Amino acid sequence: MTEQLEEKRYDPKDTSLKFVARKDEITLDDDPSVLRAEMSCGHAVTPESLTGWCRSLLDQGQYKFPCPALTGDDARQKCNKEWPYVECPGCQSFVERANLTNLCVLCTVCKAEKGRSFQFCWQCMRPWKGEAPRSDRCDNPGCTNPDIEKLAKCRDITLPSVANVKCPSMRACPTCGNLVEHNTTGCKNIICNRCRVEFCFICLKVTKECLKSARHFTICPGGVAPRQTSIPKWQRN
Repeated sequence: MTEQLEEKRYDPKDTSLKFVARKDEITLDDDPSVLRAEMSCGHAVTPESLTGWCRSLLDQGQYKFPCPALTGDDARQKCNKEWPYVECPGCQSFVERANLTNLCVLCTVCKAEKGRSFQFCWQCMRPWKGEAPRSDRCDNPGCTNPDIEKLAKCRDITLPSVANVKCPSMRACPTCGNLVEHNTTGCKNIICNRCRVEFCFICLKVTKECLKSARHFTICPGGVAPRQTSIPKWQRN
């Protein structure tokens, strides 16, 4: 009987990843149905190519992961910038998160080798403080979601075609949580480049709901939605 391998997928709710609409720059795959994450070097990869490349290096006994994407005008030179990975601050072992909606991580290596439990925050990489599970932050000072920081600090813009209404220049898509910017041209509605769902930049409703009480170039009856203080989670069927 042939073993069925599980298809590798990114979790769209993982706020530690930056998803982009570019093609995979290792395999050049451009399938729009597959999420691609931007690595620390700036190149985009699918979960399949990322896993395949890292496994090939591990099989060779290598534990550093340089980016293999080809760069330059002739595309003959490899990027070779090293990809960092998350280490437990207690034992410096490589760790993965079992529950991607919980920032509180229990290191099984610390527990096995030191005989004590060690929990740390996946976001700020410090020993966990406060109640758990939590998906936004721990109680350590300065532990913040960078996406929420961007939403809080982004500039205000004016939409000339929508009665010069003012709103934040950046919004988290109400469907999937992806950060989207408006270029101030055209109507108030914008299509998310991750989930492809159209929504209103002013009231933050999906377009089909917004258009029940307003039009593309008119201000929504409820006015401008305030700056978001949380990231919507993508609930896909």
